[in-house]
Amino acid sequence: MQHWFKKTKKNSFSNIQRGLLLSLAVALLGKLCALVLPTIGGATFAILLGILGGNTLFRQKNLAPGTKFAESRLLEYSVVLLGLTVTFQTISQMGWRGLLYILCLMTLTILGAYLLGRKLGFNEKMALMMAGGNAVCGSSAIGAIAPAIQAEDEEKGQIITLVNLLGTIMMLTLPFLGTALFGKTLLARSALLGGTLQSVGQVVAGASLINSETVQYAMLFKITRIILLVVVVFLFEKKIQAHNSAPSTKSRRRLSIPWYVLGFLILCIANSFFPLPTFLATGAHFFSTWFETTALAAIGLRLDLRKFLKEGPRFLAYGLGVGSLQTLAACLLIFSLHLK
Repeated sequence: MQHWFKKTKKNSFSNIQRGLLLSLAVALLGKLCALVLPTIGGATFAILLGILGGNTLFRQKNLAPGTKFAESRLLEYSVVLLGLTVTFQTISQMGWRGLLYILCLMTLTILGAYLLGRKLGFNEKMALMMAGGNAVCGSSAIGAIAPAIQAEDEEKGQIITLVNLLGTIMMLTLPFLGTALFGKTLLARSALLGGTLQSVGQVVAGASLINSETVQYAMLFKITRIILLVVVVFLFEKKIQAHNSAPSTKSRRRLSIPWYVLGFLILCIANSFFPLPTFLATGAHFFSTWFETTALAAIGLRLDLRKFLKEGPRFLAYGLGVGSLQTLAACLLIFSLHLK
């Protein structure tokens, strides 16, 4: 039994190692390509090379554990390390207008996604998952909302696929739209990306296409949305319960703020109130950048284009409709609230 346990643990580690090393290799290749074309940047190359490789040469199932680890864990570590590169003085630059922007945008996204979904014939639970996934934090939000509203696994999988497709399209287009509309205005471009892109990885990826400073500020908007996930899940659960004649027999799940958000806040507090050595910020920036690029390579490697093509025109119309609504609302709010 002990021998079997050790063997199983070793095989599991080997699977993670393969995908992780592949992600790192793609990230390194992306960095090298950026030396030739620095205006594009290593992050962009890492994503594109990952998508190309993941849909051609590297489709082996034994790579999935490692690429999933790189996509999720490395991004979480990167977010935590960002806490050593910002202070509350930095966060305060988002201001009350930034908070109002997030609250208004999340509300409009939830209402728009829900109403459009019902109009297109999706059931209430699918519409709520789509609304929450786009308003808060993509797959993570859907994973928290689904059990609260008793959604089926198949429904959850379909919406997660759709949200990932929409997020990928927005991730590759919004950085250029933001630059075209707002020029080099840091807060406005950061608000557009941090307020609309679905997952943490997509926010980091999209902001990385601009510069590292945009990554920091965009994550401030994104983390504000993540913290509000607790409120969104609570309201969605109450809405479903209101339509049910009998109370839910399933046990209630306690929802907490993700650990990486807490880690970010702790390091940010330390960086704001204590004189930390300079090398900590420098080292945090270095490792955070490499974690980001490796995670972005993994995102590309895990993106299966065939799944998206199978979802059909109704799903694509829903995704493009929600993405267009969310982007338009974000731009109008940025101009209206003068986030500059």
